[in-house]
Amino acid sequence: MVVNRDKAPTAQETLLQMVQSPALRSRLLVTIGLLVLLRLGIFIPIPGINRAAFAASLSNNAALGFLDLFAGGGLKALGVFALGIIPYINASIIIQLLTAAIPSLEDLQKNEGEAGRRKISQLTRYLAGGWAVIQSTLLTVGLLGGLSGASGFVYSPGPWFVIQTVLTLTAGSMFVMWVSELITERGIGNGASLLIALNIVSSLPGNLGKTLELAQSGNQERLGGVLIVLIVFLAMVFGIVFVQEAMRRIPILIARRQIGRVQANDKSSYLPLRLNQGGVMPIIFASSVLSLPSFLGGSLNNPAISNFIGNYLRPATISYDLVYFAMILFFSYFYASLVVPPD
Repeated sequence: MVVNRDKAPTAQETLLQMVQSPALRSRLLVTIGLLVLLRLGIFIPIPGINRAAFAASLSNNAALGFLDLFAGGGLKALGVFALGIIPYINASIIIQLLTAAIPSLEDLQKNEGEAGRRKISQLTRYLAGGWAVIQSTLLTVGLLGGLSGASGFVYSPGPWFVIQTVLTLTAGSMFVMWVSELITERGIGNGASLLIALNIVSSLPGNLGKTLELAQSGNQERLGGVLIVLIVFLAMVFGIVFVQEAMRRIPILIARRQIGRVQANDKSSYLPLRLNQGGVMPIIFASSVLSLPSFLGGSLNNPAISNFIGNYLRPATISYDLVYFAMILFFSYFYASLVVPPD
């Protein structure tokens, strides 16, 4: 198979490489097996909880429902992987922000090479474990006290239920983090991003089924709305791919050299600089940070905090959209500064 060396391989060339290369096939099969394992673990229930009542309460909370999207439905199902990769994402946000603020961490990242990056990864894992304990404790407190004033989620409340639930959720989150790193090392790479993409895509079949039901209802207005949504969806996919693949090629000219009696000709190359250095991570980071206030407000069951979050930090409000947009810009600038440091 001939691969064009002047640009990135096409989807057809990539698929042919996977089929023809045993190493790539092995990595692909490992990745698929681990992803299936994680999807099955979401539906292993935590004992002693009325999941039907909790799911009904969660459906009325837009912020926690948005957080459940990144957990792939695990939060609503209250499985052992209910927290998913969220604690690891939050820990990565904190470590990256601290790296820009603490000189010792910045020195580890920029000057210590691979050893420094391993130390930062280890610190991220430790922080993810502590963050998983905090989030699982808050979720357990929310189950005991009820979300939004509701109750009846736990059949037999008590200290043993708290200890059992916190340990189960923390262990499940650490297992998800370990599997994501395993996909990065032995799979096709980008384990955390693949898990997030899988969790989001897992809700598409149900939403697509509901959309088809609306289209088959015979109502012309609904059919027109479905067509508009489909057109907007395709336009967004095209725009996202266009921006993601856009890059600026900075020319590099290698001067003519004399090697013995042979004179090498001038050579030209380029340094690819992507337009979107952070990819989808700034959006994921912004979503994770904005989900924390809603998570805390629902778990603590404080009327003042719940009212403030409901008025100002609830999805589909103007204030939420403005804060969301500002945080995306901030994390995008942060990622760009890691690649091209400001003067």
